Amino acid sequence: MTLDLHRLWIFLHVIEEQGFSAAANKLYMSQPSVSNQIRKLEESLRITLIDRSGARIRPTAEGELLAEYARRVFLLADEAVSAVQQLSGLQTGRLVVGGSTTLGTYLIPDLLAVYRRRHPGIESHVFVGNIATVTQQLLNGEVAVAIVAGVPTEPRLVGEPVLEDRMVLIAPPGHPLGGRGPVTGAMLSGERIVFREQGSQTREVQELTLARWGVTDSSHTDAWGPEVLKRCVRAGLGIALVSEHAVEDELRAGTLVTLPTEQSAEPRVISLVRRRDRILSPAEHAFMELVREQHGWPPTDPRTGG
Repeated sequence: MTLDLHRLWIFLHVIEEQGFSAAANKLYMSQPSVSNQIRKLEESLRITLIDRSGARIRPTAEGELLAEYARRVFLLADEAVSAVQQLSGLQTGRLVVGGSTTLGTYLIPDLLAVYRRRHPGIESHVFVGNIATVTQQLLNGEVAVAIVAGVPTEPRLVGEPVLEDRMVLIAPPGHPLGGRGPVTGAMLSGERIVFREQGSQTREVQELTLARWGVTDSSHTDAWGPEVLKRCVRAGLGIALVSEHAVEDELRAGTLVTLPTEQSAEPRVISLVRRRDRILSPAEHAFMELVREQHGWPPTDPRTGG
């Protein structure tokens, strides 16, 4: 039995576009032609791939499995083309890096600036989202490598620790806790806390740290992303634990202050992550090597000393 890759490509579009007509529009084909190709694919495999009984089509269990393999097949084909094109060196190419929100906002842009100085012909892009979103982007093959807070637990990903990040407690200037010495857990019991959104690795660290300090029942405000969180703190909506690197500008400007704490927050690991089965291009390998060379923030280029 052989698998027709053209029909497999059409089938994958039907699944991802959630319909024959939408897939036909995307592929510049007629809807009957798309339907006919899927029917022939089902006949060749002797299985039903799409459940057509409802108002909207959906893949059968066999269809879901085939779609997963199809994504891997076409991703591998793209990787092969990219690798062959870049085999002669790093003169041209494309790099897509993912980053969890804090890392994608405050670390990766500076890393890419160093990378661009080394490899000006490589087109570079950055995708930023919370850890759950970046994990999915890695699994889907939409990003090749990512820098995230924490250690990935998804078995299809492999991560290596590269840096550490320390959390600090921030408040608006003039906050009552600012002049009372090291802040204890008991002193925080009546304070409103600003948390990152659910699904963020920062949120996990915030909750674990406060629980370790004995703070479990404070009222709180949720904020999506570090910039919104800082705005909430500046507006007096509460205090928050954030990465020390996320507040460097505000601390210099005096718009936020750090509160010394009796117990310091445990440093969190920063990991360089890729999908276990992905073959990396020369451009992606070069980025990973640059990250491994770093010993702290802000990023530097050890080759030039800057």
